Amino acid sequence: MIQKEEYDEETIKEAKASVTSYIENNYESIEQITLKDPYQGEMGSFELEGKANGEAFSVMLNNDLTISVMSIQSENFPEKKEACLENICDY
Repeated sequence: MIQKEEYDEETIKEAKASVTSYIENNYESIEQITLKDPYQGEMGSFELEGKANGEAFSVMLNNDLTISVMSIQSENFPEKKEACLENICDY
């Protein structure tokens, strides 16, 4: 069961910007990103779901809104950029 915790608009905006930047900078050929509003996960984590080029993913964010964990829920998700395979590229 997902618990809803209200995040202020500024936090939501910054979280979405961080996730968008992460995906655009670490994955190939990103044409479109759609994001749902963040929510608090079962373990108190800050989570956000979305789609990149129509392919589903979800992320957990750290307190500073950097990406903690990314879960790709599609076999057709865009490939990770070669330069970003071993180390996450800046975002």
